[in-house]
Amino acid sequence: MTMARLEVITSVERRRRWSGEEKEHLVAASFEPGVSVSEVARSAGIHVSQLFRWRKELCDPVDTGASQLVPVEIVPAVPSPVEAPASSTSPGRSRRKGSIIEIELGGGRRVRVDRDVDTEALRRVLDALGSR
Repeated sequence: MTMARLEVITSVERRRRWSGEEKEHLVAASFEPGVSVSEVARSAGIHVSQLFRWRKELCDPVDTGASQLVPVEIVPAVPSPVEAPASSTSPGRSRRKGSIIEIELGGGRRVRVDRDVDTEALRRVLDALGSR
């Protein structure tokens, strides 16, 4: 007859503390071919959702896109071709000069936008390009 493992908690603290090494061992075991995550969790005496949370924490790449600092270099603007003033522009008002922002993403990729870019749209584009 097989005896089930029993853990007696005698202290006031009822939570079990798992070391990083124990978590890594259980997560690695859950990725073994032919092994059920539920079986690994049950054998360790934890809930399946806890094991999935550890898998996510240990295996998913950290999203540092929002908090990562990148170097910025300010360079002189590239002169753009002079546009002829539109006929609807009044003679007393001059057109404002366009400013270009160039964002170098690495790997030879660059994004150029003017100063009137929709910041939310630019954020979505940079997030999409950063995940590639």
